[in-house]
Amino acid sequence: MARLLLDAPSAMPRVVVLISIALGIAACGAPDTDDTELDGPRFPTDHPRIYLPAHKKRLIAALDSGSPAAKRFVEVTDRWVRGDEIDAFPAWHAALLGQLRGDSKYCTAAVAAVDKQVKDAVASIARGDAPRVAGDSYLEIGDLVGDLALVYDWCHAAVGDRKKSWLAYGNHAVANVWNHEAASWGGMKMPWSGWATDDPSDNYYYSFLRATMLLGLAAHHEAPEADRWLKQFRDVKLGEQLLPTFDADLAGGGSREGTGYGVSMRNLFELYDLWHASTGENLAGLTPHTRASMLAFIHSTLPTLDRVAPTGDHSRDSTAALFDYHRHYAQQLIALFPSDPLAPRLQALLAGSTVQRMGQGAMAAYDLIHASDVEPTTLEGLGTAYYAPGTGQLYARSGWNTQATWLNFIAGPYTQSHAHQDQGALMLYKDGWLAYDAVVESHSGLRQEVGAHGTLRIMDGGEELQQQVGTSAKLVALHRGDRYLHAAADLTPVYAGAVSMLHREVVFLEPDCIVIFDRARTPSDTEQIWQLVLPVQPSIVGAHTEVNAAGHVLTVDRIAPASASGAIHDFASGDDDFSGGFRLEETASGGDRRWLHVVSIDRAATAIRQIDATTVEVTLASGTVRVKFDPDTIGATLTRGGQTIRLAAGVDALPE
Repeated sequence: MARLLLDAPSAMPRVVVLISIALGIAACGAPDTDDTELDGPRFPTDHPRIYLPAHKKRLIAALDSGSPAAKRFVEVTDRWVRGDEIDAFPAWHAALLGQLRGDSKYCTAAVAAVDKQVKDAVASIARGDAPRVAGDSYLEIGDLVGDLALVYDWCHAAVGDRKKSWLAYGNHAVANVWNHEAASWGGMKMPWSGWATDDPSDNYYYSFLRATMLLGLAAHHEAPEADRWLKQFRDVKLGEQLLPTFDADLAGGGSREGTGYGVSMRNLFELYDLWHASTGENLAGLTPHTRASMLAFIHSTLPTLDRVAPTGDHSRDSTAALFDYHRHYAQQLIALFPSDPLAPRLQALLAGSTVQRMGQGAMAAYDLIHASDVEPTTLEGLGTAYYAPGTGQLYARSGWNTQATWLNFIAGPYTQSHAHQDQGALMLYKDGWLAYDAVVESHSGLRQEVGAHGTLRIMDGGEELQQQVGTSAKLVALHRGDRYLHAAADLTPVYAGAVSMLHREVVFLEPDCIVIFDRARTPSDTEQIWQLVLPVQPSIVGAHTEVNAAGHVLTVDRIAPASASGAIHDFASGDDDFSGGFRLEETASGGDRRWLHVVSIDRAATAIRQIDATTVEVTLASGTVRVKFDPDTIGATLTRGGQTIRLAAGVDALPE
């Protein structure tokens, strides 16, 4: 991607109105009302500047409609104005209601709250301490300085003579973010790590962007630093970092931090929305990642529409239950792509989900802001499998009804600190968890080790071999056919030379049978442990395991190797971080081994016949299927109804 330098017209032929020029022109007034896309950003100089020039009339109408969302927003905001404690309530919500109602009491309260933030910061600095905004590597700067900027803009007259002190504080905080080694407060050097200032895939980055963008939009023409922040946001951080990174690393949407910390991308999508409404420039359309995240979110949501795949760290809620943040994530994407065919499908997901309105008072404004004309349709008709190569997430399901079988297989980059050692892991869901990530049962939501995931684990001298950060598994094969899906991954690279070969192949025989084949070549003095993480304690009889969960019976039949021994590990036994969960572990000595398993739900496999160590014949309600895997290289054949299908290396494009 070409660098999007807004002071270099030759580098960006589509941008007609450049930041360096736009900042020197007269006030633009209200933007066009016909939603015509501009070629570049324009910056009105009258307040309010941010978002409201394009949306104020719509929001007043939404407020006047007396809808439940409107009533709740007013009720929550009025409580806050009266002095009630509402956790994490931002002052800009009151400023917004003040703009829509024309009632000065809202701006009075909003200005007082931001002024307290500034005065508290001054007091901390006077004591020789860094202010709150610098805490946890400036994580909260987006909320704090973003709050200041929106109130500055939407309550501009009410801010009065506080403007200078507010801008001095905000500008200094943002300068400290982008100059971490030279950071200071009150003339005292207070350098910090600079964590994530150059990592667009990290959730901290979006907080830094929020403070930078909103301060620039609020105060351009009024503070010289603000004009610099606009260029820092649009040219340097988006144009030179985020957009190229997303295009290169995040094909298919979503986040490499997983579905827990990755939901913070809602904050980035909100910035796209705010910028578009304020300047006319559509940032969301500059990378395919944004739209692709709609599909990634839909497919990562479980059929019961009450939770998402529990991938990566989940420190807030280890169960990955749907929450306000997921609702906001989806709302923002619908707002960015209201005419896209996916928007009414995503709206249908929200309408059928367990979070049909914001539960937290601090989030209530978004149900008003994103009151949408997009009517929900249905998820039926979407493709039933989705692969996001940037995150390595493969999702498949037997259908779009709430009782469908859902499968997740992970094979991709392992690059973020909140990601887990879960390459090759399988999760399975039908009306509830049948096989999952042990993080669900943890109190911390931070159990990253290989042993917490349904993959093949290697033990060396009693120690678990670690998957290495900065490596990547590779999906080598992906094929979708009539009632089957085949996927194969090379997991060898994530062990950085510690194993000679580690492949996993999966054949999903819809709706309720999965054949799993692993090729493992490890040093002879290691142990190989094939494992599956289960929500309730199973029973083991020889090579056959059964577990009763979510009203279903999950059976796991080991076809090879015959020499492996089965056992059950209770996560809660001796580990206070876990409240439950069990691990089926089948152990064999190291060397060159092939593992073949048949997993079925409700005894969908009525008969299983081993042909050899790489071939199995499974009888299903639809007939007999034979699956034969190549012993040493990626590939298999599927024989059903007299037809043999070659499943070779190669990744097919899946239908949307």
